[in-house]
Amino acid sequence: MSHIPTLADLGDVGGKRVLVRTDFNVPMDNGVITDDFRIRSALPTIEWLTSRGAHVVCASHLGRPKGKPDPKYSMDAVRARLAELAPGVELMENLRYNPGEEGNDPQFVASLIQGIDAYVDDAFGACHRAHASIVGPPRTLPSAMGLLMQREVEVLLGLRNNPKRPFVAVLGGAKISDKLGVVEALLNVVDALVIGGAMCFTFLVARGYPIGDSLWEPDQVETCKRLLADSASNGKTIHLPEDLVGLDAAGNFATFGVRLPDGAKGLDIGPGTAAAFSDVIMDARTVFWNGPMGMFEDPRFEAGTRTVAQAMADTKAFTVVGGGDSAAALAQFGLDHDVDHVSTGGGASLELLEYGDLPGLEALRAAPNA
Repeated sequence: MSHIPTLADLGDVGGKRVLVRTDFNVPMDNGVITDDFRIRSALPTIEWLTSRGAHVVCASHLGRPKGKPDPKYSMDAVRARLAELAPGVELMENLRYNPGEEGNDPQFVASLIQGIDAYVDDAFGACHRAHASIVGPPRTLPSAMGLLMQREVEVLLGLRNNPKRPFVAVLGGAKISDKLGVVEALLNVVDALVIGGAMCFTFLVARGYPIGDSLWEPDQVETCKRLLADSASNGKTIHLPEDLVGLDAAGNFATFGVRLPDGAKGLDIGPGTAAAFSDVIMDARTVFWNGPMGMFEDPRFEAGTRTVAQAMADTKAFTVVGGGDSAAALAQFGLDHDVDHVSTGGGASLELLEYGDLPGLEALRAAPNA
């Protein structure tokens, strides 16, 4: 991949107004920020710029206001917290209040960069979207990726291009269709794939097992059969559950083998599977994890995800967690500081692993100073 400009490539920023696209899409509860991790994650980039005399203007989206102002998604609480952490830094109103943001409207881009001298993209979590604030400014302004973005790109492209082996990917979550491209891309680079969460049931059907009333995607069965066959012929192992935990037909908690009776619903990997998956993680030298092993929000079905999270914390391997629900699970179990890298973007980390590039990175590589 050709050079993506970094902060140093902006030259002297003293006295310049620099627009920093941040990802301040923080969790809120009745107007109160419940976790300011995303705001704090942008501070190294903001401080790099302000310490060199730049005037920083931040811009972010928050929630899904659907192209019009909505007080529920106001940036006021974020602005107040940012003022505490980085006094003197401006923050624009929610970018998604304007339909031009998601529509990548040139007029909206022009309004964003009015009076701005340089642009920094530090919003990795939004970098896979060709929105106005991501791909617009680098067309005309000297541009660079921020320190958070730089770390994400180094870690994730390192996994894709040059991992220490054995390299294991652990995938969970609900839908196989959402992650199909990633599964295919990962099968080219990993030594083993570990599959839990609801997406395992479509693979189990492909293997001929009855899954009761568990979630599955009938239109993906043939694809799963092909992936299982391809991996076997390429010497790659796909690890699937050997036991499951869930509810029986009467709605009672139950542990099953890999064949679920009629009316039963699998909601977590079983203890045998959790132990087996942990062994695979412990034997690896690089591990990427995206997606919980079950419905970890319900204490009855958190054991599988907790066991995998603990293995991620305990292994000597280089460990990367791909944002979203996996990051939330790690935090819930108090293990988020025990892995090497927690990505700030779930969808973006998966797309970068799949394609090796993102619209936001492409835009930066074409900037006038690149």
